[in-house]
Amino acid sequence: MDDGESVDSGGLVDNGGPVEGRRLRGGLGAAVGLALAVAAALLLGRSWSACDVGVNDAANSGFLLWLFIPGLWASLLFAWVAVGALLAGRPLLRAVALAVTLLGVVWCAVSLGWEGAATPACPGGLPRWWPGFVPAPGL
Repeated sequence: MDDGESVDSGGLVDNGGPVEGRRLRGGLGAAVGLALAVAAALLLGRSWSACDVGVNDAANSGFLLWLFIPGLWASLLFAWVAVGALLAGRPLLRAVALAVTLLGVVWCAVSLGWEGAATPACPGGLPRWWPGFVPAPGL
């Protein structure tokens, strides 16, 4: 090893090799999962606030901040690792499968918390700002 590369006991190169690639993808998965979880919580909280759903904004935001975001983040990380492990040798298929899987997990999580009941603030069960061409979440 004259060129300064360090090798661990398993034979993997630490300087830019497979170990660094896994760390990079793991960090990217954590960042993407957190961004999607926060975006889903913001969407759900805004719809609850617009339709006057729940106890009050403080109770709703406490649930979203302390239970919904960490739970969804853990689910998204699990999905990231599972899809990455199953499709490790196929980068293009893995990227498409990750996008579809992560968006599906977010859609299901938002659907579980979506209150589609008609309220005085939302007569059709949808907030006024919800675009008509996007189907409402719900299972």
